[in-house]
Amino acid sequence: MRVMGVDPGLTRCGLSVIESAGGRQVTALDVDVVRTPSDESLARRLLTISDTVDHWMDTHLPDVIAIERVFANQNANTAMGTAQVGGVIALAAARRDIDVHFHTPSEVKAAVTGNGRADKAQVTAMVTKILALQTKPTPADAADALALAICHCWRAPMIARMAAAEAMAAEQRRTYQAKLKAAPGRMSRSTT
Repeated sequence: MRVMGVDPGLTRCGLSVIESAGGRQVTALDVDVVRTPSDESLARRLLTISDTVDHWMDTHLPDVIAIERVFANQNANTAMGTAQVGGVIALAAARRDIDVHFHTPSEVKAAVTGNGRADKAQVTAMVTKILALQTKPTPADAADALALAICHCWRAPMIARMAAAEAMAAEQRRTYQAKLKAAPGRMSRSTT
């Protein structure tokens, strides 16, 4: 499975691609950070990120995109920009029929370090170790993009099992409802 990890941001957007050979074995294929100047218009910044992401998706052909889920942030402008970038990337993936999964920062930290409250240095150190990189990925946005991709690779089997269980439950619910409707002499309450 080839996963593109995205740490969305307007000023710095981390991008990574890793490949999973199954289990916990993962290999880094590419990592970079898209930078946009803060004095540019929002539309121009989103276009720069969109163009870069389009190139990455067309070049690397990921099977799935893992994007950091926006969570409450003390700076509303930062949260809004992050959400807008995530939306641009999800749209680009949808146009290519690529699955998109969102992971919270604490899910990513827990998957990579075992601690949902790990700091950036711990995440970077574990990403470096897991991927057997010669040097630590910098800036932190690059390490975070790699961590997102790793998290998704490791969580994908559980996500698939949950989706299958939900689909089975929905099918059983439909079958049960159909049986109730088709049953002769359905029980009904009558008032006398």
